[in-house]
Amino acid sequence: MEVRSEGVQVRSDKLPVPVVPRTRLQVWFVRICSSILLWTFFVQLVAFGKLWHPLFISNITNRISQVTGIPLSLHVGESVQSAPLLPARNYSSNGYLRVSCNGGLNQMRAAICDMVTVARLLNLTLVVPELDKTSFWADPSNFDDIFNVKHFIDSLRDEVRIVRRLPKKFNRKYGFIPFAMPPVSWSNEKYYLEQILPLFKKHTVLHFNKTDARLANNGIPVYLQKLRCRVNFQALKFSPQIETLGYKLIRLLQEKGPIVVLHLRYEMDMLAFSGCTHGCTTKEADELKQMRYAFPWWREKEILSEERRSQGLCPLTPEEAALTLQALGFNKETQLYIAAGEIYGSERRLATLREAFPMTVKKEALLSPEELKLFRNHSSQMAALDFMVSVASNTFIPTYDGNMARLVEGHRRYLGFKRTITLDRKKLVELVDMHQNGTLSWDDFAAAVRLAHEKRQGQPLQRRAIPDKPKEEDYFYANPHECFCEGMNCHHSNSSEVL
Repeated sequence: MEVRSEGVQVRSDKLPVPVVPRTRLQVWFVRICSSILLWTFFVQLVAFGKLWHPLFISNITNRISQVTGIPLSLHVGESVQSAPLLPARNYSSNGYLRVSCNGGLNQMRAAICDMVTVARLLNLTLVVPELDKTSFWADPSNFDDIFNVKHFIDSLRDEVRIVRRLPKKFNRKYGFIPFAMPPVSWSNEKYYLEQILPLFKKHTVLHFNKTDARLANNGIPVYLQKLRCRVNFQALKFSPQIETLGYKLIRLLQEKGPIVVLHLRYEMDMLAFSGCTHGCTTKEADELKQMRYAFPWWREKEILSEERRSQGLCPLTPEEAALTLQALGFNKETQLYIAAGEIYGSERRLATLREAFPMTVKKEALLSPEELKLFRNHSSQMAALDFMVSVASNTFIPTYDGNMARLVEGHRRYLGFKRTITLDRKKLVELVDMHQNGTLSWDDFAAAVRLAHEKRQGQPLQRRAIPDKPKEEDYFYANPHECFCEGMNCHHSNSSEVL
């Protein structure tokens, strides 16, 4: 028999045993201790994960990514790498450098790298660069619409002090007028130290209103060349909205197999600028000519299209590109991604390419209109998506050596000399014409195309320098060998086989 009363338990055969209830303080003490133990375990787990990140964190997040479709491993990797902030460089600033980049996405990207390097050389404070909104592309995007501005500032804080905007006292509305000028193109360290630095002592703020190709390819100290690479490959991360959609695009393509990216530079502006009308109707040729005359800064007006084409100065047409890819050994099973804007002539000009390569896709076919809605009328943001796919692809083939083609080529070299086939257009148009007029059989044509490109697939090589002819020498960003080679002792391998 048991008799229960509040706080006391009584049994008939034993003395009463008092039951002491836990106080609220004791309960909270237990909870706090448990929380501390759990958090200690979690911190140790994260530390262990960082130490063994390639095998531990990546494997876990890759599993999650496969289920959710979100590339978590990439974001975790980024957070691990960017979490510890490097100590800010302590230096006395000689003034503020404001820059307005000109051109398309990749021209501006290279310019940003150059301007950070100039700021480092001259001990300046760099204002976050302004992007081109007035050229042909008319893209209204600001820096932080395309790039991760916080990462850009934080990741370079040990080299250069970067601010989002000028202090108020240097604002125009307070009556301050900065000294504006374009630096001399292809200039070296001596020019900036002797000609530009004294201007900061006089004006405090300088505005570089043009930034394309303002730093030489060669003759620059190695530590500055490596800084250019660091900005390009590490500090210039795309904005979260671009990265999220870009990674999705890459995943959709990778699920279907290897990716061959054809950078088909056959947009209206490219043809008008270059004066290349091969394959166009008379009406289209007139339209392109009128467009060229409408832009006063496109200096060359009268252009002989066929002469330029025979010199290898024209982008390949879609039809020429189809023949070239077939000769290189690509077939109907090849997944071909076209990295480009609107192709001039639209689907009519793409018909031959699609017939030869049925698995030809563009981003507009893989992503929904809703996903691309925020990117419409923002050519640089659309180009950023193509840039991401091009860098990640198994093979990259540009049909013209513009800024995107060269920057992607350099990025792929930096990532381990990934396969990039740089086409010899002068040789190709000669071979194409011979094949089409019946003087060269298909087998001989294909063999000649392969032979011409055996050593043009992104293998390690020294950047070509031509004294006093900077426009003709190899572009730094296409082959920044100082950033991955010591004395050209490159041990990376890159097969010369086409398939």
